[in-house]
Parts: sequence; structure tokens; C-alpha cells
Amino acid sequence: MDTTSEATSSPAPRRDPVEVLTVGRVGVDLYPQQSGVPLARVETFAKFLGGTATNVAVGAARLGRTSAVLTKVGPDGFGDYVRTAMAGFGVDPSHVGTAPDLQTPVVFCALDPPEDPPLLFYRAPMAPDLTLTGHDVPWDLVREVPLFWVTGTGVSLDPSRQTHLDMLAARGRPRAGSGRFTVLDLDWRPMFWPSPLAARREYLRMLQHVTVAVGNRAEVEVAVGTRDPEEGARRLLDLGIEMAIVKKGAEGVLVATPDAMTTVPPQKVTVVCGLGAGDAFGAALCHGLLSGWDAATCVEYGNAAGAIVASRLACADAMPTIAELEALVHRSEDHAELGRPEQEAAGR
Repeated sequence: MDTTSEATSSPAPRRDPVEVLTVGRVGVDLYPQQSGVPLARVETFAKFLGGTATNVAVGAARLGRTSAVLTKVGPDGFGDYVRTAMAGFGVDPSHVGTAPDLQTPVVFCALDPPEDPPLLFYRAPMAPDLTLTGHDVPWDLVREVPLFWVTGTGVSLDPSRQTHLDMLAARGRPRAGSGRFTVLDLDWRPMFWPSPLAARREYLRMLQHVTVAVGNRAEVEVAVGTRDPEEGARRLLDLGIEMAIVKKGAEGVLVATPDAMTTVPPQKVTVVCGLGAGDAFGAALCHGLLSGWDAATCVEYGNAAGAIVASRLACADAMPTIAELEALVHRSEDHAELGRPEQEAAGR
């Protein structure tokens, strides 16, 4: 199987320096236009840009950050759609390569239940994003970009696994207070791994290089062996990271630094589709880190972003603006001052 990169026609690179570079999954999400029924009973689907790394880059761009995605697609119409859609969202597609003998991934979801829809991934025999090699990497950008975002899925298979480890080693772990960040979204997807233990081994290798780790209880358990949010955060910090974030669903999000640990309460919305809420959280986290916000404020805005996307259909298309985040955060603060009960919703 030949997965060598080839030149692609894409829009010219952005003139502004890239602030956020994400690496990993990209694809086409197909969402049912009928809710509450299994895939077998869905009659029509709508097409959207998707993939965790891509959604985070789109969300960051929506918040005013210059962003790019390092990934690969197939030489097909969906690959063309990915590049065009990225550019339309303001994301630099110039680092989207092509795996000649593979197809751009497609993901079906069933909005049943809407808060946690099951996903059906079409990534066989291998997803293009997992064929990244050193020849695909913009090494100077990886070393210098203010925020570098990677996911656990990226190390599920070679050659992407070794490429990720090489990129992290080349970047080095940014110094505290430098204004530079390397973020690992644990992104545990059981269907991509032979076992949780295999994933833990690779997660621990990545965690030696990052400054921020993000995951839910299940993902933290795979990474460091415990579902307890406080203990999981402590174990992550013991590995040398600066900020550990553990999503607790309706209980909120725990954020820990070497100096403090707190749980930020969630937002409540009527859930239309829970997919993408975690990616919106990640985009707001990127914006907060680059803005120099404290940990709790980063998570507060992340919760608001996740709640907004959960109230909408789609992922990339649903990402909020900074004005929408400000409005929701301030509304919640006003409710708290009036003694009203906090409403609850959180990303995956």
C-alpha cells in the first residue's frame, strides 16, 4: 500500500502566523436528519466537516485564532471537500496531504440517544491521517507554533505513531510561563486500539512531552489507571504537565495545576447532538491558554463552548463565536448571583 504524500492543489497559506496547529483526524460527518431512530431507519443525511483535530482548529478560528491542521485525506471528492470546507472556516489547509491509495474517512452517527450518539467509522483499510510521516511535517511550525494540539488516536498505529513521537521530541516540552503550550487530547476510541493497555503505553510516552492533558473519566483511566478525577489529575501532574483537565459529565470539569484543583460547574442546554461538544471545549481552551487566562477561566469558557455545540446539530459548523461564549458565561454568572440553580451540560 503506497501512502506517500503527493502535492495537492489548495488555497495559498495564510499570511498571519499560525497560532494553533492541530494534528489528527479529519473526515466527513454524515448526520441523520431524523432524530431518535437507529441508522437502519434513517432516510436522509446531511454532510459536515468533522474529525476531532479539525473541529478544534475550526473552533479556534471561530474564536479569532489563526489555525491549521496537519493531516491527510484521500484523492477523492471528499478530500476536495475537506480542503474547501477548512478554508471556508478560516483554517489553513496547506498542511493537508494526500494518501494516494486510501479514501477520505466518512463517519455516520445516529442521533439515538442525542446526548451520546453512537458513531460508525469508515476508516478501512487505514485512515489517511494515520499515514503521516516525517515528510509530511512542517518541522519549523511544529517547533515554534504557540499551541500544538495532538490526540491519542494519532499514536494508535504506525507510521503516525512514530511521527507524533518525533514531533513531540523535536518540539520539546515548553517551559512554564513561556506562553507556548503542547496539549494532548486523550481521545480514547476503543475501536482504534487492540487493548487499553496498549493505549496506556503510548499515552505515557506522549505525556512526557506535553504541558496540558484533557480527557474524561474513561480516558484518564486508560492513561493513568484510575477513574477517580482527583487521583487521575494528581497522577497526570506527577508526570510533569502543568494542567490536567478531567471531564466529569453533569458534575462539571475538574481542572488541576501544581498549585490548585477545582471543579468548574457545567452549563445546561437542551441537547440536540452531543458530538463535537468536547472539541468545542478544546477550541475554547486553546483560546484561553493563548489569552493568558487562569485555569478555571479557561475551563469555564470551555464548558460554555461545549454546551453551545451540544445544543446544535453538527460539529465544525456549530462552533461558537467569542460573543456567544461571553453571553453564556455572563448569563450564568448573573444567575449565580441571583441564587438560581446552575443548569447542567458538558462535553464528552
